[in-house]
Amino acid sequence: MTNLRDAAMSSKAWPFEEARRLLKRFDKAPPEKGYVLFETGYGPSGLPHIGTFGEVSRTTMVRRAFEVISDIPTKLICFSDDVDGMRKVPGNVPNPEGLEQHLQRPLTRVPDPFGTHESFGHHNNARLRTFLDTFGFEYDFISATEFYGSGKFDEVLLRAAERYDDVMAVMLKSLREERRETYSIFLPIHPESGRVMYVPMKHVDAKNGTITFDDEAGQEITLPVTGGNVKLQWKPDFGARWAALDVDFEMYGKDHSTNTPIYDRICEILGGKKPEHFTYELFLDADGHKISKTSGNGLTIDEWLTYAATESLSYFMYQKPKTAKRMHFDVIPKAVDEYHQQLRAYPTQDATAQANNPVFHIHGAVVPASDMVVPFAMLLNLASVSGAEEKDTLWGFIQRYAPEASPQKNPQLDQAAGFAVRYYNDFVKPTKTYRAPSEQEREAMTDLMAQLQAWDGGLDAEELQTMAFAIGKAHGFEPLRHWFTALYEVLLGASQGPRFGGFIALYGVDETVALIQEALAKPTPA
Repeated sequence: MTNLRDAAMSSKAWPFEEARRLLKRFDKAPPEKGYVLFETGYGPSGLPHIGTFGEVSRTTMVRRAFEVISDIPTKLICFSDDVDGMRKVPGNVPNPEGLEQHLQRPLTRVPDPFGTHESFGHHNNARLRTFLDTFGFEYDFISATEFYGSGKFDEVLLRAAERYDDVMAVMLKSLREERRETYSIFLPIHPESGRVMYVPMKHVDAKNGTITFDDEAGQEITLPVTGGNVKLQWKPDFGARWAALDVDFEMYGKDHSTNTPIYDRICEILGGKKPEHFTYELFLDADGHKISKTSGNGLTIDEWLTYAATESLSYFMYQKPKTAKRMHFDVIPKAVDEYHQQLRAYPTQDATAQANNPVFHIHGAVVPASDMVVPFAMLLNLASVSGAEEKDTLWGFIQRYAPEASPQKNPQLDQAAGFAVRYYNDFVKPTKTYRAPSEQEREAMTDLMAQLQAWDGGLDAEELQTMAFAIGKAHGFEPLRHWFTALYEVLLGASQGPRFGGFIALYGVDETVALIQEALAKPTPA
């Protein structure tokens, strides 16, 4: 029988494909530092958003896959570029006008508008770590403020001064002519104003490790490149960080892809070996725009977790990372139900299929069982027709359909019932639109009601689905999906819904008859 490692070596699941590519990096020898280093970066210019989580989640999936195919130890670091100057005030923070005077100061020197931490950078770093800890990620956190200030970056910064012209030559090729005249890889932090300064260098002293420049007032200032007195521009910082930490793998969004050769070359100039890369497509909001930290569009992690469990978000992140995906509230129910479908399939699969199953890449070798005896989409429809304000209302229906189920025995289902009520009331209820049936639909629904009134087959979802299917065919619906669409629109006020036989079994035969009677009371449109 094929074991998981053997299956992983031929698996087409993208984390295993990336892991195998990374393993080739060590064909000749394992890393001298004793472990493989995965890195993910975070720019704390705004509150952490779902794309930030996605980067850590996906990197963890590759790390987990690597640990299946190799015995080399691994580490994951999350690096926060919190020395970055605040270029604009985020629109989604309290009292944004109070931050205007702190523009261009490093984020860890900007007061926290929320009043909970010593700086805005510290606040956002804490939010990031809380979010990542919620999902149980194993990582080491590195703050650029500490990294620059403690001397851990000094060796590479001194090398950048020594090889300044070489690094500048790489950067200047990528810049417009007017930008080249003032560009420097070093951004000094003004010793008096504390602002990150975008100024040309008058002199870079490789021997003494200093830079000399004029500030806005024309005052000549000389600063050491070490000790947190300067930071690197973000593109050189990428490559320098790879060299300083000896990073082996990093993924980032498509918007970085054109810069990859720049990052790589700077890493090599500064004495490092370029890491393996993975470029993913960007997340879009409901209108197809790129999700942005500063504009606050798209879903946040908190918003997703208001309506669904953490694992469903991880499942969404696993799916097709090379494809741009819209990330808005409508994707949540589908992600929940597909995740549980994969959970149910996992125990019956062989090692090859398990290696390709998303839930392995979410959970690792210990995959939990699903107790969702009712799909999330069905819970939403049940909340709709019952007008549920509390999950206890849904449990009344669930236990008639599945008497053995209970909130204690089915904690995932119990949690999902609460999410369904919340999701229904916030998103479905405000947009529900019922319509009256056409003459053809009225006749078919009258037939369905009559057959349900005479039904004595219990609550067998498949038999009820077969009956509904046969009625649609008998009344000439072509294609047949138009019949089920009519049921959803007329009875549930939605354009799509669950398998209708399952809905009847859950909601109840008599209750469904009453639902049809109410709908048939509406006049057929002229």
